[in-house]
Parts: sequence; structure tokens; C-alpha cells
Amino acid sequence: MNNNHPSELAEFLKDPRIAYFSMEIGVHNDIHTYSGGLGVLAGDTIRSAADMKLPMAAVTLISKKGYFRQKLDNEGNQTESPADWEPSKFMTLLHERVHIRLEGRDVGIQAWFYIEKSITGGKIPMLFLDTDVEGNAKEDRELTYYLYGGDDRYRLKQEAVLGIGGVRMLYELGFEIKKYHMNEGHAGLLTVELLNEFKKDIEEVWDEDLIWDVPRVRDFCVFTTHTPVDAGHDRFSYELVLEVLGEILPIKILKKLGGEGKLNMTLLGLNLSEYINGVAKKHRDVSKSMFPGYEISSVTNGVHSYTWTCESMRRLYDKYIPGWANEPELFVRVGRIPDEEIWAAHMEAKGKLLGYVYEATGVKMDYDMLTIGFARRATAYKRAYLLFNDIERLKGFGAGKLQIVYAGKAHPKDNPGKDLIRHIYKCKEALKGVINIVYLEDYDMEIALKMVSGVDLWLNTPQRPREASGTSGMKAAHNGVMNFSVLDGWWIEGHIEGYTGWSIGPASEETATAEDKDAPDVEDLYHKLGDIIIPTFYNDRHTWVRMMQNAIGKNAYYFNSHRMMRRYVTEAYIR
Repeated sequence: MNNNHPSELAEFLKDPRIAYFSMEIGVHNDIHTYSGGLGVLAGDTIRSAADMKLPMAAVTLISKKGYFRQKLDNEGNQTESPADWEPSKFMTLLHERVHIRLEGRDVGIQAWFYIEKSITGGKIPMLFLDTDVEGNAKEDRELTYYLYGGDDRYRLKQEAVLGIGGVRMLYELGFEIKKYHMNEGHAGLLTVELLNEFKKDIEEVWDEDLIWDVPRVRDFCVFTTHTPVDAGHDRFSYELVLEVLGEILPIKILKKLGGEGKLNMTLLGLNLSEYINGVAKKHRDVSKSMFPGYEISSVTNGVHSYTWTCESMRRLYDKYIPGWANEPELFVRVGRIPDEEIWAAHMEAKGKLLGYVYEATGVKMDYDMLTIGFARRATAYKRAYLLFNDIERLKGFGAGKLQIVYAGKAHPKDNPGKDLIRHIYKCKEALKGVINIVYLEDYDMEIALKMVSGVDLWLNTPQRPREASGTSGMKAAHNGVMNFSVLDGWWIEGHIEGYTGWSIGPASEETATAEDKDAPDVEDLYHKLGDIIIPTFYNDRHTWVRMMQNAIGKNAYYFNSHRMMRRYVTEAYIR
């Protein structure tokens, strides 16, 4: 271990820390180490930890070419290009190196050092792991280029860099870690590194299998699963594992911990963690049905209040709810803000969004028209098409009353997701001159803030129960924008019909995706939009603004990452 550290790093080595591992972390719009909800949530986690002065350290990959930049042509065909960025503009390269074995080669790993600083004085050290190291083979240097790039072999190598390399780098730098928090299964291999580190001498045990100190490793680990879809859990064939990693554990032990058929990274996390949680109450139940026999808790996600509140609303909260940014529970006092000031702050945000829409697309939208926002990853289960199920009916009640702003990227290999974007473009053309629709390309954190604060209504239409949480609606609520959403994920907990927003379709007790449930959801969506929401917006401004206040006072006060982190501290970290 090398003790010749930069002074800024040395201050973080004095006390034990919680190590937060995530494949992606969105700390800054221009640091392209995130793709969407998971990474932005991880960034909010780190921001709240800094605000609250929690003893954490974060580990992720540098992703030098980012996720990708999205370009859309006139028919909605998506093309991708690298989202290159220069780490040296934001962070410091440390001189320490660690190595892991991949395909029989020693692969060097270096780390970029970044500090997330809060106005409270809190600081969180972050390590961005990088294999673009002199002496590494070309294919190894490229392992930390693309977030979620490549095939299974590339992904397994990335996860080894994160999990195994991350633990070794923390040790090499001199960190003392009291808990390892795995944000999804991508970091699951850190448990294997800990098993090897804590291995007992054969003389201490009566059974050779017991030299792998599972209970001790479990005491160190916390695991958060975000995926209610079976296909979303990373699995690797044991043949590939042996080719890439060698026998990191005896294969019978690895199969016992990670699954018999394939190495399931979620199972690895479940079997080697003392505390396991889903990211909403419903998601906990879905996870229990997917992985019966495991004790799974829930900590419903939240968003970082200050980051996800637009400038005009920040000024309003500073005036009437001082201290809100670090005590979001103060949002319950939203009733002291005059209606006309809430509306004026919202309209300022709406003006900024519509200005951006015009600048980006050349489409001039109506400042006074009900504006719906829909922005999320373009993938089939999100059902971005649902609003356009019956275009003639939509025209009937929406003509001259509605305008819609879409955004979202499809994964480069998700062809149905790309088809979905093309479908939205076709609907856009079909409704031209009747209902204005735009699709903003290259969705990122900056566009997200413009949208969640500048639209009048936030639409979400996932298939139940496939929305683990869904944090974009929480961001909308922080800006007084109501949700109009299927009852899934967080909205089951945040929804009060006609008070904080509106539901789409029935409540669902299911923990597995049912077949076609579009019809009842479409019927409810059109009924509420045409008969309740549009009339309220245009004819009853008092009720609309009161609901905006309710979204802030009932949703934003609770669905924030400060509350989330307090739950993690008391339930997971200090057990």
C-alpha cells in the first residue's frame, strides 16, 4: 500500500467508510458516466450523502466514451455515436495501480479521484476506475470506454473491474471499509474478492468448504436490487466465467452462491448480503416472488431535492420555506406559498422549456396550452405508445387543448425500443396541425430538469409490475408538476387520486407481468385526460394550483434522497 496520497485524499482515510459501488453514477451532466435512472439515482445518493456528511466513498467506472449520443432523423431512426469527454477537466488521476487477471492476463487499473462537495461542508470521495493504462492490451484498455457496451464477455470483464478491482483499489489507497453497498448486481463480484480476502486457514475448519467465510462477508454487504424483470438480471455461463476470470472460487462454491445453471449476479448479491432491499414497497413484493426464501426489505427511492428543483421554484422555496434543500420534510409547509406565486414560478419554468423546444426542434409551442411530458428509456414495457392507441379519439378531445414533449434513448441493441421511437414519430406526423408533438433527442440530466419542471403534467405508462420505482415522477413533484401514471413503483405510495395527481388503470396486486392489459389502461387514460384533467386545467385554475401544492407537500416532502439515505443508515449501515 502506498501512503503518498494527495492531501485531499488523505482526509478520507482517517475513519471507516461505507463503500457504494455502482456501474454508473450521474454526478454531473458533462461527466458521461450514466445512462439513465440507475445512474442518476446513484448520483442523488452521493449528493445527499455529502449534504448529510455521511462517511461514504463511491466506486464506479470512468466510461470515457459514455453511454452514447443519440441522433434522430426525420422518421425517428436512432443512430449512436460516442459521448466522449475528458476526465482530466473534472478529476485527478491517482498514481496507484492495482491488477486483476482477465483471460490469463494481468490487467492494470488506475483510478480518477473526484470529490462531491456540498454547501453543508460535507464531502464524498469518488473513484472512477480506468483500464486505459499503459502496458495493457488494446482490448483491455477499452474495457472502461463504453457504459453497457459490448457482449457478455465485455460486460463480465467490466463487472470484474468494478467489483474485484474496486475492492483492491480501496485497499491500495488505504480506505477502511465497514460496509460495501452494491447498487445492483453489476458489483456482485466484490463479494468474491471479500471471500478470498477473509479465507480461513484449512486448519481452522472441519470441512474444506468452510474456509470461505460466508457469514463474515455477509456482515459486510448491503445489496439493492432495481430490476423487477427476470431478463434484467445479469447472468454469465460458467464456461465464460472460467475463460475470463479463471477459478476465482472453487466452481462448486461459486455455483452454490451464484446459481447452478449460470452465474447470476443478483443471486450472488442476495446470498452474500446481510441486508437486501427493493426500491419501492411493490418492488419488494415482486422481488420476493422472483427470489423466494430471501428476506427482502424496501427503501423507496428518492431524488435530490436541490438538484431536481428548477431555478424559479428554488427562489420560491427559499422565500417561503427556508432550509428546504437540506430538510425536504419542510415541504409540508407549502401551503404558505400564495397560489399566484406558485403559478408564476411554474410558468417561468414552462417558458424555459418551450424556448428550448423551439431552439432544438424549430417547433413553436403554445405557452398557455396544457403540456404533457413523457421522458424515459425507450423500451417496450414503458409503453410510450399508449397515449396514441386511438388517434381519432385523442384528436376528439385533444385538438387545440394538448401539446406533448417526448424524450428518451433506446439501447443500441434494443430494436423494439428503436421501433417505439419511430412509432412516436409516425403518430407525430398523423397528428400534425391538430396536436403538436416534439421528440427531444439526446436526453440527459439538463433536458430532464427542463422537462420535469416545465411541463404541466407528467405521464408514465409502464406495464405493471415492471416499474421498480420510477424517479422522474418524483422530480416532477418537486416542481409542482402532477403525475398521471399507472399504479406501479413509487406512484402506488405517492398517489392520492385527484389530490396529488391521477392514476391510469386499476390497482394491481400482480407480482408478474400479465398479458395484454392495454385496453383498460387506454380507456382510463382517455377518460381522465378528456373528462377530468383538460377541463380542470382550463376551467378550474384554483384546483389545479392546489394540486400542484399537494404534489409538493405530499410527494416531494417524502420522495427525496435525504429520507432515503436516513433509511439506509438506520436499517442497513449501522446494523
